Amino acid sequence: MKLYSDEELACLLDQELFRRIGEVADAMGVECYVVGGYVRDIFLERPSNDIDVVVVGSGIEVANGLKRVLGKKAHLSVFRNFGTAQVKWCEKGCEMEVEFVGARKESYSHDSRKPVVENGTLEDDQNRRDFTINAMAICLNKARFGELVDPFNGLADLEDGIIATPLEPGVTFSDDPLRMMRCVRFATQLNFQIEDETFRGLERMADRIKIVSAERIEVELNKIIMSPVPSKGFVELQRSGLLNIILPELAALDIVEQKNGRAHKNNFYHTLEVLDNIAERTTSGGLWLRWAALLHDIGKTKSKRWDPAVGWTFHNHNYIGAKMVPQLFRRLKLPMGAEMKYVQKMVDLHMRPQVIADSEVTDSAVRRLLNDAGDDIDDLMTLCEADITSKNEVKKKMFLENFRMVREKLADLQEKDYKRLLQPVIDGNEIMEMFHLKPSREVGTLKQYLKDAVLDNKVENEREPLMRLLLEKASQMGLSAD
Repeated sequence: MKLYSDEELACLLDQELFRRIGEVADAMGVECYVVGGYVRDIFLERPSNDIDVVVVGSGIEVANGLKRVLGKKAHLSVFRNFGTAQVKWCEKGCEMEVEFVGARKESYSHDSRKPVVENGTLEDDQNRRDFTINAMAICLNKARFGELVDPFNGLADLEDGIIATPLEPGVTFSDDPLRMMRCVRFATQLNFQIEDETFRGLERMADRIKIVSAERIEVELNKIIMSPVPSKGFVELQRSGLLNIILPELAALDIVEQKNGRAHKNNFYHTLEVLDNIAERTTSGGLWLRWAALLHDIGKTKSKRWDPAVGWTFHNHNYIGAKMVPQLFRRLKLPMGAEMKYVQKMVDLHMRPQVIADSEVTDSAVRRLLNDAGDDIDDLMTLCEADITSKNEVKKKMFLENFRMVREKLADLQEKDYKRLLQPVIDGNEIMEMFHLKPSREVGTLKQYLKDAVLDNKVENEREPLMRLLLEKASQMGLSAD
């Protein structure tokens, strides 16, 4: 983090756009300030083109004035219902987006995030901000251009790496409960600590998150998941009690049971380790693979059993977890199309490569894995490798070596055009025509019989040997061809 004097801030802001905003405000006789994330990111030395400007007066009028000054190269959008306006402006290939709003104070009812808004002072406006690091303002008026207004010592909190609310946390979080998710998200993205009193506010007010729409929670969850070390955010969500409300399936994994001196691992912290492993491998993307990592063991709570012979077991947890994915996506308003199906498939198949790697890596098992995973096979292997979190280095090395062999066999199959190799050359339409059948269970049985033969490498995927198998199986079923 870099500290600047007011004179240095003035130099940093000494670009045409900020000077012109200040000139427009001076001509109208009103104060105006750039506030929030843009100011925070100046000190963090992070690029930001989204600019929020607070006007002690009408933000819409200043936006209109700026549009007149900038002319055709600026685009103005006015949102009168919200008392805001937006100006987009491009200079030398750099597009800037400025949101204007009048300084205001807000009051909330207990069961709504929609505030009653009144005109206010700059102090009122800073009071309603979510965190001290987002409550700093820099004056744009000519007489005070570049002057930092920091009533809550946000700059000191930035320097110390602390997330704290400007007012008493209970007030800030009760007014707008989404701020609790934003609190955890900022702490995760910036690798900051949540100040003690602010964290106690999260714990006290956690239940208020229930009035926030699933869509808004989803946005914050995705930002946490896409952070460099997402586990930090989920630990804070769990500690505060928020996770049990928004993702109880994941929170339920945070338990270790012991019986006859034998305990299973904490599957919550194991899951977070897998998620971090995936984040290291997908630094700039992979949202849905990260979701798959987060949910890959959610079926363990329902599948957990005690077997005196072997200890704790989680048989079929992948299958149970996969069945839980659609209802979880629906509740969180996550997309129910290809993204959900991808995550469901990853959860369902995540044990398969490990089962293969546990024993001899056979061609048949690898063929079946590739057939079921399809084009997502590389992501599946990445997830499975990330799932090896054993502290036993010998065991870990053995698994990873076996996975390497699985990858080699997969690569060999892919190189030979696996889609052609694994799909029998005799299809369902031909079977129906040969045996005068309509779509039916018999057709499905015959198709699967041929497919199993190809996957198990019993015959080459060629017409003549498959036809012999087909006729033989059909005869056993009492069917005859022309």
